[in-house]
Amino acid sequence: MTRWQPLPDSLPREARHLVEQMRVLKGRTGLSLAELARRTAYSKSSWQRYLSGAKLPPRGAAQVLGRLAGADQPRLLALWELAEQAWPQGGSEPTGPPEAPAEAGPEPSGGSTHGRWRTAALAAFAVIVLLVAGLLWALPRRAGDRTTARPRGVFSRAGRSRRASRGRRP
Repeated sequence: MTRWQPLPDSLPREARHLVEQMRVLKGRTGLSLAELARRTAYSKSSWQRYLSGAKLPPRGAAQVLGRLAGADQPRLLALWELAEQAWPQGGSEPTGPPEAPAEAGPEPSGGSTHGRWRTAALAAFAVIVLLVAGLLWALPRRAGDRTTARPRGVFSRAGRSRRASRGRRP
């Protein structure tokens, strides 16, 4: 279990209450800061800042910690909103995604890189879907061309027997 440093005296009561509650929740999970970072979209150093009272945790960080610890989400978010209003100016980080995934990777270093990869992956997927759709559209058409190219009944038994009988009779 982590031994926490005392919270700064300059921290307002509402903010102090949120940080203390988040420390309890972190302890309830049984995860180290490194394990917590691996399971969330926030780095180990970010969690250290949030749980030491140096920075207001983003709403998404409070939500994901609450989910991991099985906390009462509405109560925790109400604490976060009170702390946000009382937090000293300049002490908060951008709030990030409202629903941070519980099993996400480490905190991305740049949002634009992630967006580029996602765009490239979606474009590649769209190209593949179009190619498969084109093949599925073209293949039955080819098969249909072969079957419709010959007239019906020419190679049937009835057709052969009529021709064969015509050829035998003078």
